[in-house]
Amino acid sequence: MEQKLVNTILDSITEGVFTIDGDWKVTSFNKAAEKITGTSAMQAIGRKCSDVFRANICKTGCALKKTIATGKNILDFKIVIKGRQGKSVPVSISTAVLKDERGRVVGGVETFRDLSAIESLKKEIARQYTFKDIISKNHNMHDIFKILPDIALSNSTVLIQGPSGTGKELFARAIHDLSERRKQPFVIVNCGALPDTLLESELFGYVKGAFTDAKMDKPGRFAQAYGGTIFLDEIGDISPSVQVKLLRVLQDKAYEPLGSNRTRKVDVRIVTASNRDLVDLIRKEAFREDMYYRINVVTIELPPLRERRDDIPLLIDHFRKKFNLLMGKEIRGVSDEAMEWLMNYSFPGNIRELENIIEHGFVICRGEQIEVKHLPKNVYYEQVKGPALDIATPNTLDEAERLLIKKTLEKNYGHRGRTARELGIHKTTLWRKLKKYGLQP
Repeated sequence: MEQKLVNTILDSITEGVFTIDGDWKVTSFNKAAEKITGTSAMQAIGRKCSDVFRANICKTGCALKKTIATGKNILDFKIVIKGRQGKSVPVSISTAVLKDERGRVVGGVETFRDLSAIESLKKEIARQYTFKDIISKNHNMHDIFKILPDIALSNSTVLIQGPSGTGKELFARAIHDLSERRKQPFVIVNCGALPDTLLESELFGYVKGAFTDAKMDKPGRFAQAYGGTIFLDEIGDISPSVQVKLLRVLQDKAYEPLGSNRTRKVDVRIVTASNRDLVDLIRKEAFREDMYYRINVVTIELPPLRERRDDIPLLIDHFRKKFNLLMGKEIRGVSDEAMEWLMNYSFPGNIRELENIIEHGFVICRGEQIEVKHLPKNVYYEQVKGPALDIATPNTLDEAERLLIKKTLEKNYGHRGRTARELGIHKTTLWRKLKKYGLQP
């Protein structure tokens, strides 16, 4: 085919296309490539491709170099190149080897597609699902998002309730950041991590001579938070004796440091949180009823992750981006099968546990995608040892999966469609696993 005809064909397509010779010099450069890169064919041809594109993988992981070395094509690999005036342009590339009529490698060809519009749309969607660093598309969470600015603008005490790992501190910080106190300190106290005597001095401070090692005055957290917000996390863990002193702060806006008779006034917004049922603690006389009504002016109930499963893919993608940056990796996501396992998992540790699971996958995974084999064992064991299955703990992940499929198949009397639905996988995936584990009749 004549070169002129080839160029006409290449110029008619919307994807950028360029070819290189054995010295990595550009030999052709179509119209779409010119548009995406902001470099003309005249400027590109004859130059090293790395000088033209200045991509984030040119020096350390060139896709075209890998293809020429291995003979294997690369499809739809996302990278960033430099466009007009040094602007970063996200693109998806595919590569192939060029050979002559004798089968000898003479160069390579790369096609690339501009993803700028798609990435902009993704960012816009992400903004719709992000509120002050809190990520969610769940309608119950968005109902909380709607009232949070009104809660923040008041000066009322707030109680945030929810299981561990649901993001109570994020909501407390969001209330502070949206309030008129946002330019003042935001002080966090984990009440459950400190014994009574230490918690009391930590909250209210002490004066010189209050106890043996008190060599000088030390201001407490309430003094440090003056004018701002104090977040009392796990307030259900504090003892009744400390509750009495805290109750005075809530009622009179005053306290006395340890060893002092002088009353200190406090100007602080109080936000509290608990993963325990405070009403149940009141029944057990472990939490004061008057204290409960003082902190329970405005209540925010955070649902566990199992009740907002539509957020799981969104959170996984958020953690993927985070760990790619922290670990210098290029993991593109989780496999469909791994996603199915995660969507069916109960997440007793909620969002914090999901983050740990993804970090575990990043540590183990050497490829571009987190697979089922990269997930922690407890993700499997919970589903294998469900109440309807009654299976002993398996020794390997494959054994866990095999037992789960076998028992589910038996439970559904060999019906593959119902078995696939219960496992949350496609019928073709089930067929492949039945073949893999020798479970086909």
